[in-house]
Amino acid sequence: MSKDNVVFYGFSPVPRDPEVLFKDHPTASGPNPKQDLFTVDDFPLPDSPVTREVKAFVKKELDEQTYNHSHRVYVYGTALVKTHFPAWSYDSETYYLACLLHDIGTADRFLATTKMSFEFKGAIVARDLILQLGAPEDQADSVCDAIIRHQDIFVKGGNITVIGQILQLATILDNVGLRANLIHPRLIETTVAAFPRKGWSEHFAGVIEKELALKPWCHTSTFEQPGWKQGVQSNFATDVRGNDVMRPFD
Repeated sequence: MSKDNVVFYGFSPVPRDPEVLFKDHPTASGPNPKQDLFTVDDFPLPDSPVTREVKAFVKKELDEQTYNHSHRVYVYGTALVKTHFPAWSYDSETYYLACLLHDIGTADRFLATTKMSFEFKGAIVARDLILQLGAPEDQADSVCDAIIRHQDIFVKGGNITVIGQILQLATILDNVGLRANLIHPRLIETTVAAFPRKGWSEHFAGVIEKELALKPWCHTSTFEQPGWKQGVQSNFATDVRGNDVMRPFD
């Protein structure tokens, strides 16, 4: 792997733990973080033969709520970087591919047809698809790595790739409203208008509960109490349903 590809495809290491990442941050810490007045129109979607093929694939496999969620994650993540991490360098197309495919493992075609956790199955599906479309292996690997780790929310030590961190920050923002104060309310309003939630909180909570029921060993269970068993209310699903920030838009 060339040094240029490390940066271009978003492999540059950044702290995994957001508490470390944001500690004493000049624009993101404190009670009144910076909120640049962006709207969804400020972040046009990458458009290339590969992204068009991947978009067609996920539109066929995913339900509308998950497809829209994937696009909100792209917008929120891109805005977070523009405002708070302007020095970060990465390929926008690679990040968009990671967003489009990060929940592909929840599609009906994959969730119940594998014993693997949805992130891991989805990462394999994503890597294979991107390679089949003729994209560089480094790009496929960057997307794969980010998807595998996108729910490693409780990992405190070490690093993660730039694209992996952006994906995590943006997904948890959309799913539970965490750190939504780092972006402007107008961006949220225009983004949900372009990519409606359509009951995303309840929908995604149901996906969580479905995977836990099918695979009580799955990675999603890291959000739950030790030794979680079916019949115990899911902490993760409860947090998703309790997303007060996004409730007005659901």
